[in-house]
Amino acid sequence: MAKAAATVNDAAQVVKTGNPWTRSMEFFKDVRSEMRKVVTPSRAEVQSTTLVVIFSVFLFSAFFYVVDSIVGRGLQALLHALGGQ
Repeated sequence: MAKAAATVNDAAQVVKTGNPWTRSMEFFKDVRSEMRKVVTPSRAEVQSTTLVVIFSVFLFSAFFYVVDSIVGRGLQALLHALGGQ
């Protein structure tokens, strides 16, 4: 394990101190490697997560409407009690 960690650290040091062309090529190689790990969701997954997001937006908007109404009426009552309009 320590040997593998040393190899990774050595490779990182080479990338840090290498010339710009080597660093750029290493970067693009890493990008390509990471892009191979990307999984595209199926149509059903996209539809289900979209429905969850839409439902959540409506739920939160209703919640904040209720909270805003309560706070607004409370503030209006407080200001009226203190001699405001």
